[in-house]
Amino acid sequence: MVKKKLSPPAYVGFGMLTPVYIMSLDRLPKLNTGAIVHEVSDYVYDDAAIIACNLSQWGVPSGMIGTAVGDDMLGRYIRDKLRGFGVQGEVRFTKKYSTPLEVNVSDKKGARTYFWQRSKEILATLDTADLSLIKKAKLLYVDWYDGDKHILRAMHEARKHRVPVFLNLEHGHQDHELLRKYSGYTTICQAVTDAAQIGKRQAMLSVARKLIKAGIQTAVITMASQGCMVVQGNEVIRAHAPRVKTVDASGAGATFSSGFIYGHLNGWSLEDTVRFAIAAASLKVTRSGLKMFPVREVKGLAHSVRIERMQYRHNQFVRITDLFKLPEDNVLIANQLVKETRKFAARILPKRKTERKKIKKSLVE
Repeated sequence: MVKKKLSPPAYVGFGMLTPVYIMSLDRLPKLNTGAIVHEVSDYVYDDAAIIACNLSQWGVPSGMIGTAVGDDMLGRYIRDKLRGFGVQGEVRFTKKYSTPLEVNVSDKKGARTYFWQRSKEILATLDTADLSLIKKAKLLYVDWYDGDKHILRAMHEARKHRVPVFLNLEHGHQDHELLRKYSGYTTICQAVTDAAQIGKRQAMLSVARKLIKAGIQTAVITMASQGCMVVQGNEVIRAHAPRVKTVDASGAGATFSSGFIYGHLNGWSLEDTVRFAIAAASLKVTRSGLKMFPVREVKGLAHSVRIERMQYRHNQFVRITDLFKLPEDNVLIANQLVKETRKFAARILPKRKTERKKIKKSLVE
């Protein structure tokens, strides 16, 4: 029987490969106590692999270049899981160590505690991985926590073949030298304000400005309780996540990345891409585990995402509504064209909503 020739992967993830067990419970227990676990699910981690599996479920040819896994049951589980989702790429086995394992404990408030095995020996196997999948890819994804030396090798290969790079930098932008080093290779950068993702809109604006000034084309700032902000050129999209019932927040950040990459690879507008990413992450937390919802359902929720628009001009963020404001004593105020423009702006721009004293929970990590 002749094997069907696969299309080259549009998405290629680079990073750690490990199985994960996710335990969902009502609330995390106090020290030296326990809690009832409602559901246990398993999947392939880390983020690069989650995204590859998600995109494959959405019909995007995907590949994974990962660390070597142990020649054991868990290692074969990873290989079989990736194959089952149609993710391309060789899973390498080693007898030098056992397959690392990650355990996540997630409660209904979105809190997550994780336990993982990451040694220098394991991450060093990235340096001998075959990078040929990158050559024909449309996008390479890397995580900063997989190691400076290791990911730069893959990013350099991507630049050689003019492949855009999506970097998950999280709070790594606080290291100015690290940001300088990565920015020359990075097209899209996903980051948070700090390790705890604490702050308000001003914190998001500050981080976005830092990334854009470093030369990154698209800055994506996610906030655990306040949705996200994306800056691309002069366009700024501020999105608020829809309110849903949280069951398991594990992998919400990677699912957001999956949604953003899906829109990007399909050539969508920035707003549609952000809506889809927020909706995907919000749906993900409504059930335990990491199997993704169909595109149709994600698009359905995406329509309800509340959006605010701004402009980035002269190193400053400006509300679009401010661009249409004129002082009442300005001679142009009576101009018919100006009047019609202001009427049109009033119809298409979102109505300003009063700030709530209590911020609703967003489900994007």
